[in-house]
Amino acid sequence: MIYPSGRAVWAAAAGAIPAFLIALALPHVWYLGLLWICLLLAFLAVDAAAGRGRASLDATLTAPPQVGVGGRFTLHIAAGLGVKLRRLQARVGHDQRVEPIAGTGGALPASGGTLDLEFEAIRRGIASFDRLWLRWQGPFGLVWNQVILPVDRKVVVLPNVNSARDEAITLLQRSALADGHAQKRAGQGREFESLKDYQPGMGRRMIDWKRSARHGKLLAREFRIEENNNIVLAIDSGRLMCEPVDGVPKVDRAVTAALLSAFIALKSGDLVSLFSFDARPRVSSGAVRGSPSFTMIQKRAAEIDYSTEETNFTLALTTLSAKLDRRSLVIVFTDFVDPISAELMLRTVGRLTERHLVLFMLMRDVELETLADMAPASPEDVARSVTAGDLLKQRQVVIGRLRLLGAHVIEADHQRLGPALVERYIQLKEENLL
Repeated sequence: MIYPSGRAVWAAAAGAIPAFLIALALPHVWYLGLLWICLLLAFLAVDAAAGRGRASLDATLTAPPQVGVGGRFTLHIAAGLGVKLRRLQARVGHDQRVEPIAGTGGALPASGGTLDLEFEAIRRGIASFDRLWLRWQGPFGLVWNQVILPVDRKVVVLPNVNSARDEAITLLQRSALADGHAQKRAGQGREFESLKDYQPGMGRRMIDWKRSARHGKLLAREFRIEENNNIVLAIDSGRLMCEPVDGVPKVDRAVTAALLSAFIALKSGDLVSLFSFDARPRVSSGAVRGSPSFTMIQKRAAEIDYSTEETNFTLALTTLSAKLDRRSLVIVFTDFVDPISAELMLRTVGRLTERHLVLFMLMRDVELETLADMAPASPEDVARSVTAGDLLKQRQVVIGRLRLLGAHVIEADHQRLGPALVERYIQLKEENLL
């Protein structure tokens, strides 16, 4: 695209006054006033021809591969045409997951450096920079040459779990100190650890009768909790989970809690996989083990997008069940309104609990609780309070039916969702339910 610059507009306006005066003073040679216009058009043509075309354009855009929510990063733009250009400018297009600090464009240094633009990550997901506008002037500065280049630069915006990670380590250490050992507890667990002399107070099931007879003294088996349990973090990203709680979507709070529990589970030696769904399954990671795998889980969690579709529990949980080839702890982060909307979910959960241990993580509906407890000042307040109370009762009906089906349910405040899940996870391991 080629279009005149501000200098060309002012030059054309300045030439109009002398042309008018010539036509007014010397009507018989009025055409002399057009000489300025012709001269200006000639300069415009030279200026346009002097700018090289898109074929010789070289532009690069670099950015960090990932950044945490709330973090700032710098985008570097380098461009050139092989020759020294006059006033080379650039502007970049981006999505709503990032926000510019001081604009999305500017002039590139004449010495051939890069244009540095600072952005702030404000929303979890994969932020994309999809277009790059470049424009430059010819030698006379009368014409802008502009091109739009498609680019495909992505920055993974990860949930900020630094504070949650510190709290998770504190919870894990507290559990270890309470038992005296990190993962080895005599008389607990199902995985054989070693033999030791039988001591008064030990359970009879710990005695190894065959080896005791062989050695002529009572020997007891010492067990430890298994470290290769399969943990599945299933996150509902449907319409209800995208509603905000205290200014943050529920799905973001669920992702943060899931990453917190994933960090603890990987530290404990368990296998962790991530699964998300709305109207159909979306993200499905393989099972990984070890603390270094937490980075991969973080990146896959960033791929969980916001959705406006209704959640299809039947398709999602059936698909998930088909992927599991061993008994697993399936942690489902979801939300529901009433028994009617949750009926299909309840039918599928009944089949899932026959083989796996299912744990539902729910956020308390603070808004409904506030409306139900609010002192009424008008008839509208009474109707609003009664409706909110009915919805809360229906929610408890669904929770009761889930527990009757054999599922565990945690209903926690949105600020305590992660720690509550970690505490229940540690409790399940101690009770040998995994």
